[in-house]
Amino acid sequence: MCTLATGPSREASVTTSPSSGPTVRRIVVGSQLRRLREASGISREAAGFQIRASESKISRLELGRVSFKERDIADLLTLYGLTDETEREALLTLAREANRQGWWHTYDDVLPTWFQTYVGLEEAAGLIRSYEVQFVPGLLQTEDYARAVTVTGRPKATGEEVERRVKLRMTRQLMLTRRPHPPTLWAVVDEAALRRPTGGRKVMRAQLQRLLELTELPNITLQVMPFRLGGHAADGGSFTILRFPEQDLPDIVYVEQLVSALYLDKREQVDAYTQVMDRLTVDGLTPEGTHELLTKILTQT
Repeated sequence: MCTLATGPSREASVTTSPSSGPTVRRIVVGSQLRRLREASGISREAAGFQIRASESKISRLELGRVSFKERDIADLLTLYGLTDETEREALLTLAREANRQGWWHTYDDVLPTWFQTYVGLEEAAGLIRSYEVQFVPGLLQTEDYARAVTVTGRPKATGEEVERRVKLRMTRQLMLTRRPHPPTLWAVVDEAALRRPTGGRKVMRAQLQRLLELTELPNITLQVMPFRLGGHAADGGSFTILRFPEQDLPDIVYVEQLVSALYLDKREQVDAYTQVMDRLTVDGLTPEGTHELLTKILTQT
């Protein structure tokens, strides 16, 4: 854990949990730089001039969307009046850690840039809440099910590419059983995803059995949105809400599209999706009812 306190006049601090990856560390550092700049009354344009960069570069730095140069961070801290060596070193150390590549970068050949951000955020999240319409959530998929989904979505992919994508998905799942701080996963899945024979009967039976096993884990809650309910709150499709141990970080809503994704963190946007998710958990089957339905579908498959 790394903590930076900048004094009562600035009312800002940086804290990262042991499980935080580089993506979250970049966001935390960027957020702290923004707070220091605003507390000093310095514009982005002036800050950019200080490090021989543009106003847009400062904006990207503060959003955590680019890596950091240590010299730039040091120059900005001086500009913002942060002179305490202990506090400066804490933030510089965090910036250096943020520049380290995450394990997922070894999959750059099959991992689009827009999804790399999500994997980094997912890795650091303390709570993952998701709603899925068409497929079993990726974090709960068996290897064969993941392979069937990949082949369906990318019919022109080579066998090697398919296996790389499946391996990536299986590696992502390891965090659910990591110790001592696995994230909490709360997923609501449309009944259609459980009845659609993705990969065929054998694959679906194994997938349903896997879901029954995973629901025994204390950090995983699964609910099914049943057909009998008819229409429901999530008419906009699948989405995921990520919450982090770091108090400075807002919740982020992830909405995946065909060739890109949306990352929403404005309060009104997150609140809208949170209300929908809350409604889904109320309207969906209870975890006990979900277990019964999964067992019933398994016997019918």
